Amino acid sequence: MITLTTLREAPLVLNAILIEAVRSTPDTTIQLVGGQTYVVKETLEEVKAATIDFYRQVGLMGLNSARRLEDGRRKEEE
Repeated sequence: MITLTTLREAPLVLNAILIEAVRSTPDTTIQLVGGQTYVVKETLEEVKAATIDFYRQVGLMGLNSARRLEDGRRKEEE
């Protein structure tokens, strides 16, 4: 879970795994997989950093990176 701030200064806790898209138009808008949309005060980069930190905490960060690294090594060997 990541904690963000709504435009009305209220805390908002989101399940980062359910984030489908984050846009900055210019307000930062977060769309979840279920279609819910939230507008927050944090910048796109701050949301991205909080999401990456959450993935690291729960052990999800690095799995795809490791796979991409392995795939890259295989392509170099071919």
